Amino acid sequence: MSWLGKVIGGTIGLALGGPLGAVAGAAFGHAFVDRREDEYLRSIPGRKQPGLSSNEEAQLVFFTAAFSMLAKISKADGRISEEEIKVVERFMVNDLQLDEATRATAKNIFRNAVTSSQTFEDFVRQFYSVFKYQANIIELMMDVLLRVSSADGNISDVEEQMLLSASRIFRFSQSEYNRLKSRYVKKSDPYYAVLKCDKNASNEEIKKKYRTLVQEYHPDKVQAKGLPEEFIKFATDKFAEIQDAYEHIRKSRGF
Repeated sequence: MSWLGKVIGGTIGLALGGPLGAVAGAAFGHAFVDRREDEYLRSIPGRKQPGLSSNEEAQLVFFTAAFSMLAKISKADGRISEEEIKVVERFMVNDLQLDEATRATAKNIFRNAVTSSQTFEDFVRQFYSVFKYQANIIELMMDVLLRVSSADGNISDVEEQMLLSASRIFRFSQSEYNRLKSRYVKKSDPYYAVLKCDKNASNEEIKKKYRTLVQEYHPDKVQAKGLPEEFIKFATDKFAEIQDAYEHIRKSRGF
């Protein structure tokens, strides 16, 4: 059973807590206990408390954080427009290919995050605390935020400030953030940005970076590190982008 099925089924043996736990609790209609209570319940003789595995917990964090952060960015100017709602829905359908039930879950998280008293940065910090040692998962989340924010062809000033705030919490340098952003905003030549290289990089540097990224972003590998199965298509598309970028650069340079 997937993490989503377990949570909807009422599993409470879960140490999520914090801002994301509050949103998830409201979205799924039941409370999440903290780790001390969870350990107590497990210690009761005959008490069966299967809960989620550590990987399923991580998947829940990623899924909840993604739609919570997108909710706050969508409300950046004080209101959520119909176009912004359509952008998020297109992301669910086209990029993630979520089925109807999972889309309903994502929308429920989105709605609860919009009205939550927690800030965008609160969600970002909790997400980072879980994945801070997994740079590829952190970058995938930043990729999600940038892709959806720029889907209407423009990133507003207030959205930009939120994205920059997330990049600082994620420990990205300004150049790293600009490189990620250029995949979506600067369309002239995004291939080097995808490979995280500069145009003056040597052929050997490009080959080395390509081999590293292909290994890090293989969909099976990132799923094993906590990427929800619902985001695997997104990771697969990113994997394909890396391969396409390398082929474009390789052919243009003739190596």
